[in-house]
Amino acid sequence: MGRYQYHVFFCTNQRGEGWSSCNDCGARAARDYVKQHCKVLGIHGAGRVRVNSAGCLDRCGQGPVIVIYPEETWYTYVDQSDLDEIIEEHLCHGRRVERLLIEREDII
Repeated sequence: MGRYQYHVFFCTNQRGEGWSSCNDCGARAARDYVKQHCKVLGIHGAGRVRVNSAGCLDRCGQGPVIVIYPEETWYTYVDQSDLDEIIEEHLCHGRRVERLLIEREDII
């Protein structure tokens, strides 16, 4: 196993005028929220969860995007309750949140 059980990447890209981007949907604030919540839960840090920003993940059409490694699980989210569900189900219990998944064929 690598240094982290889960490595969470938030697309925080801000594209040019006229182009939708993850940061238009509050991606940086969402990343900060998840990182802080993981710290409060005691699951952030070596051997557990690492939360990072990523540049463009090239999925702008799917809304704000998160990818969690090592499984390469791709999620979209709308609000804090979606983020809480990803934290609780995926990061705490290792269960994918099916309703928030970006389908594999949408990624390729």
